[in-house]
Amino acid sequence: MSDEEKTFTSVLLPGARVALFTADGETKEAYKALEADWRFARVTLEVHEGDVGTATRFYAGNTPPDLIVVQTETIDEGFSEKLEALSAHMSESTSAIVIGPVNDVNLYRKLVGMGVSDYLVKPVKTDMLGENIAATLIEQIGATDSRLIALMGAKGGVGTTVLTEALAWSLSGDLGQKTFLLDASGGWSTLSVGMGFDPSTTLGEALRAAVEGNEDSLTRMIHKADEKLFILSSGGDVMLEDNADPKRYEVFLDYLMSLYPVVLADLSGASAALKRTVLTRAHLTLLVTTPTLPSVRAARTLLHEIKQIRGGSIEEVEVVLNMQGFCSKFEVPKGQINEGLEKPPSVTIPFDPDIFVSTESEAARLGAHKDGGEIMQALLAPIRKILSVPAGDAVNDDGKKGGGIGRLLTKLKAKS
Repeated sequence: MSDEEKTFTSVLLPGARVALFTADGETKEAYKALEADWRFARVTLEVHEGDVGTATRFYAGNTPPDLIVVQTETIDEGFSEKLEALSAHMSESTSAIVIGPVNDVNLYRKLVGMGVSDYLVKPVKTDMLGENIAATLIEQIGATDSRLIALMGAKGGVGTTVLTEALAWSLSGDLGQKTFLLDASGGWSTLSVGMGFDPSTTLGEALRAAVEGNEDSLTRMIHKADEKLFILSSGGDVMLEDNADPKRYEVFLDYLMSLYPVVLADLSGASAALKRTVLTRAHLTLLVTTPTLPSVRAARTLLHEIKQIRGGSIEEVEVVLNMQGFCSKFEVPKGQINEGLEKPPSVTIPFDPDIFVSTESEAARLGAHKDGGEIMQALLAPIRKILSVPAGDAVNDDGKKGGGIGRLLTKLKAKS
């Protein structure tokens, strides 16, 4: 699996049931080791002794899982028939991974054509098994080609929202990415000013519509700022109430990521629980700080906490040092900032009040300013590394990706 493919699986996975059927002790150990992987915190991992026949008998009277992994020692026409029998007891959304004894491209293609998500050759290691299971679960929610980018300030007043707005314009305009801009601030949101629209809904209403699957209402809540830039037209929430439930917010993220290649989330005014939810799902987090001592110290603490909730890694976090030079006498020297932070800033933006104040107050584009172009190129650099351009994935008649092993019988009947 390439580094780019690993990027989209380096997130907290959705809640799911995964069942393994095998008689191989090494495969069981590799599978059970996934319980220690932070990404699988919400995934129930079941282990059953047996093969595809055992699975068929078991699910004749039990609820099928979201993903079934079956290991076989023989791959022949008889196995295909057994796989067909198993599919009769699976739901249409159930995915399947087969572990087999031989490396055969034609066999792989045949199994994929039958509805199998992937074919692995034994022996399987924990890393390989984990990556393939993660990729399959993410594909089930239609977010394989989508990237979630979170921007969060080390403290208030560091310019997070202005930078988020600027990135939204550049991603959609300069890079041509269909982009959705989402503010997690509720009534504290200032996107309507910076992006030039009047709030027509609340964040709470949008989350409720997402949970209820009310796509018509959600469509009316979206402001189209440009050909490829879409924004949730929220901001009407009561400022002193917290209406953004993290679980509902995550449902909304799943919905957006099934439709938009890039989703930008501004966390500058979000609650701690909501920030945590997004940070564990983000493919990239831009942590914005300024050179002042309070801001640098807060950034150091946040890097440590993000590392803890993401399984000991901050590889998907980049520090943005904003407003350098706005008060040189009281700023922490850059050398000390680099030494003090576990991850030194990858982007440094000089202080230019004329550019940033006019951008936010007049709903202007940062990249349109003479000196704004260089700033945007620096901000886009870490994002370019994780962008994925959809490669024409097959879709079902309903326009959605996917289709698991439970669709096998439908496919076979259509051919007969």
